[in-house]
Amino acid sequence: MIQQNPAAAPAFKPPTVDQLAVRVVVDSHHERFIPDVPHPALAKIEHTRQIKGRQFSTLACEWGLSLHLSSRKDGVGAQYMLDFGFTPDIVNRNFDLLDIDAKRIDGLILSHGHRDHFGGLYGFVSQFRNHMPYDLSLYVGGEDIFREKWIKAPGNEIVSWGAIDKVALTARRVMPVCCPHAQVLEGAFTTGFIPRHSFETVSGGSMVAEGDYDHFTEAERQGRLVQDQHPDEHATCYIVQGRGLVVITSCGHVGLINTIKAAMAVSGIDKLHAVLGGFHLVTAPQEYIDQTVRELKALAPDVVVPMHCTGWRFIDTLRREMPETYVAATVGSQFTFGA
Repeated sequence: MIQQNPAAAPAFKPPTVDQLAVRVVVDSHHERFIPDVPHPALAKIEHTRQIKGRQFSTLACEWGLSLHLSSRKDGVGAQYMLDFGFTPDIVNRNFDLLDIDAKRIDGLILSHGHRDHFGGLYGFVSQFRNHMPYDLSLYVGGEDIFREKWIKAPGNEIVSWGAIDKVALTARRVMPVCCPHAQVLEGAFTTGFIPRHSFETVSGGSMVAEGDYDHFTEAERQGRLVQDQHPDEHATCYIVQGRGLVVITSCGHVGLINTIKAAMAVSGIDKLHAVLGGFHLVTAPQEYIDQTVRELKALAPDVVVPMHCTGWRFIDTLRREMPETYVAATVGSQFTFGA
């Protein structure tokens, strides 16, 4: 079991917002004709179909995730890009087609160090950096995010899955900010390290080798490849005034329930308004999914928006057991929480 040193955790007071809009820039699915079915707990649901004046272009999807987050508090807005998909081609294409204004981006957030979330990062920065504020931070869960990842290719060959190039980002005036503890952003907060206290097991097939931090095993210190325990994974969250906590899991490798409970613990908010993102249950057995849904139901969310790596078995189970909470997402969807 991974242990993190809790020493030096800063005092934390989470911000609140009046409104939050989450736009899906990259996801693993695009449905052009999905209807805008309202939900009583959401201010608005919009799905992007044909783009005005761009009838010869279309949004594209790939295995990955990228979200545009826009919040308002007392008339003042803040915007972040959370994750960047697998390739720069898709995130840049969709960012342009969705007419998101790069000049209004206040910061970048990366949920963890998997290529389907960071693969488009440098290409996105290369394309839009000159339009963004001079001082631009990239919020990450810890230094571990920059380690090289390894995966099994067909035939069980072990191959590199790459690593984030911190030097190249810094050269583009993108300053990584490591957030192993809960971190306040403009309107948002990140959870920091997510404790693992539920029945859930760490998912995902990536492996790591090198490292010298206190949570590394002897095998890692000896350079042997071991399963990545994702100490760098953190969630991005908001507290919507009068509604409650919105938790964005991104990929949920350390568990959907663990992630939600971490957000509740650091914020002091136990009213779960919404959870959205990838839940990484696509390969989970049905018994595991059933237990996840039971524990999620006990947390009583108003809205659940599965994306990316969640998997159809979880969605089917959610629609059967908690139908009033389910909201479908596709590339281009925008969900507005709050007034």
